[in-house]
Amino acid sequence: MSQHRYLPLTDEDRSEMLRTVGASSIEDLFRDVPAEVRFRGEMNVSPALSEPALLKYMRGLSGKNADFDRYACFLGAGIYDHHLPVTVHHLASRSEFYTAYTPYQPEISQGELQAIFEFQSYICELTGMAVANASMYDGATALAEAGALACAAAGRRRIVVSRGVHPEARQILRAAARGRGLEVVEAACDGGVTSAAALAAAVTPDTAAVLVQSPNFFGCIEDLAAVEPLIHGVGGLLVVSANPLTLGLLEAPGRLGADIVVGDAQPFGIPAALGGPTCGYFSVADKWMRRMPGRIVGQTVDRDGKRGFVLTLQAREQHIRREKATSNICSNQALLALCASIYLSTLGKQGIAEVARLNVRKAHYAAEKLSALPGVSLANPAPFFNEFVLKLPATADITQINGKLLEQGIIGGYDLGRDYPELSNHLLVAVTEQRTREEIDFFAARLGELL
Repeated sequence: MSQHRYLPLTDEDRSEMLRTVGASSIEDLFRDVPAEVRFRGEMNVSPALSEPALLKYMRGLSGKNADFDRYACFLGAGIYDHHLPVTVHHLASRSEFYTAYTPYQPEISQGELQAIFEFQSYICELTGMAVANASMYDGATALAEAGALACAAAGRRRIVVSRGVHPEARQILRAAARGRGLEVVEAACDGGVTSAAALAAAVTPDTAAVLVQSPNFFGCIEDLAAVEPLIHGVGGLLVVSANPLTLGLLEAPGRLGADIVVGDAQPFGIPAALGGPTCGYFSVADKWMRRMPGRIVGQTVDRDGKRGFVLTLQAREQHIRREKATSNICSNQALLALCASIYLSTLGKQGIAEVARLNVRKAHYAAEKLSALPGVSLANPAPFFNEFVLKLPATADITQINGKLLEQGIIGGYDLGRDYPELSNHLLVAVTEQRTREEIDFFAARLGELL
């Protein structure tokens, strides 16, 4: 037992359990499985290691990762290297939060419920919407749920989504729509933003919703005020997926006519963590409150007039009849939503605006430096936040370039040719408040040499 202090199973324990179930051996447990289909060989796993040896081995594996502590990251495409205040990890690691599960018993879960309530309040403040839920898995699933809500609310089965929406989010949208028998139509982009002509042609009287992302996958800011009358003119809903950090500077989508605003809270104190997990947010206008997936934490008072918190409007299949549920999502990301709330509380309204301004300034400085390289230009004329697209020479091998940059301590941009064949020599570059002038200049110099 000293070798495996977290696995306190002795030979005596094993023998006692076998006797209890009436088996003479482990092999005897599987006697009902035909011998010809049983695996008889050795599993291809390494021998057991002692605790010190295992820790050393795992540290060696983790050391192979190109982490943000040792590399300057210019890769975004949905997950970003933002500053993580120490308060986030310190508070979120407290046992009462870190080990909390779904607060089914509100009388003993007031702290967790209040934390979720604060998250909902922050999201409403940022998005300009009336109600937000207790978070979703991530921004992509939130967008798919928004499409489903719009179809149910409008009584229609057609969704129009911009090609400027994250490719993975569009894949998830299509997968969810297939199961519900919904039609998904894509509207092309022009100059880095959704084409007004393509959108106008795609929106018909049987369209339930238009789904746009702003800033979109190319980093460009969409003209939401121009999209709004197109879909509302046919009685459909406007769904906006927004990077919440941009809302420290840009007008809230809810004030521009959006019916549903979703997105990913990863920029708010949630580490990249090799791509997840993250935390999706979901907010709606008053009219659609009862159709919202998941659940809402509400504020109330007890019989003594003391403020309290409860789960309310739980329109999910665990709480009501399955056929009446608005969604089959049965959980939320309470711990990661808490991280976002701590981040927002730490920075405050002015701090969020300042971080957003830093992203804009540094990204535009980088765009100016990089587009000045021979054979390199900015691909899109549209305004951008902290991501932009570089058009490289037609002969550029982005995979090889990124490999060489990695050797120089730089995590390069995203090869858009992976998702958009027409953009095979285009590089999506992200510049957050974390990047210094020296890092940007170094990146520009190395890229120039490689080109």
